[in-house]
Amino acid sequence: MIAFKTTLKTLAAGAALALSLIASPSLAASCGNGPGGFDQWKAEFAQTAQANGVGSRGLQALANARYNNKTISIDRAAQKGGSAFTMSLDTFLKKRGGNAIVSGGKQRLRQNQAMFNDIQRRYGITPGPLLAIWGMETGFGRFMGSENVVSSAATIAYDCRRTDFFKPHLIAALQLVDRGGLSANSKGAGHGEYGHTQFLAGNIMRYGVDADGNGRVDLSSLPDAMYSTANFLRSHGMTPNYQPGQAGFQGIQGWNAAPVYQQAIAKLGAEIDASR
Repeated sequence: MIAFKTTLKTLAAGAALALSLIASPSLAASCGNGPGGFDQWKAEFAQTAQANGVGSRGLQALANARYNNKTISIDRAAQKGGSAFTMSLDTFLKKRGGNAIVSGGKQRLRQNQAMFNDIQRRYGITPGPLLAIWGMETGFGRFMGSENVVSSAATIAYDCRRTDFFKPHLIAALQLVDRGGLSANSKGAGHGEYGHTQFLAGNIMRYGVDADGNGRVDLSSLPDAMYSTANFLRSHGMTPNYQPGQAGFQGIQGWNAAPVYQQAIAKLGAEIDASR
């Protein structure tokens, strides 16, 4: 039996605060397009972080953050537009290993049947799309990223291109370090995405669920990741009817902006669900 405790009530205030910072003049004070001013910016941003409730552990993690050139490289490549937005569904599925995601999803569904049954009871989300997302994002947890989460979040928040969007996610990441949901050494993807299904920190704060009952939301925990992903999808309108053209498809659209990705999750999810 899975111990279950939602942390939405306890995290809501912090999430609302972090995400409201996008309108704060203090967050627009400075930015940069290279590593030269990063250390000075961190010192300035530490004042903003502290004013918004970040404690000693989070502040130390910020102080230790390093400018991540790989994060900038990934972001610049994304800025130019990726083939995932233009390739056909068949090509995308071959490239991303669609058949392996379906077979792996079916296997993990059998291994975790009680958990996925409980998720469906609580959130109305069938296992298929959750397993498809898990397989698509991290190969079922085999590779959850190699970049330091705090350094990546700080780098992209400092960068001038999308600083207002990412600064609240950096605040959230530092709050999660304080609360134990991240450590200063946690590894994730290039923009600071973390866990089995690759959440940005602000989304962990907003949708995170402590499903294993250990007192913190940590998306390296499979139950926390699956329940949190279901909570995200439900909050964005997903229902058991999630194919393109159906009302529940908007949940997948909320997860990822690329139409071919959305179609892939719907297709693979349906194939996994059909095995039940």
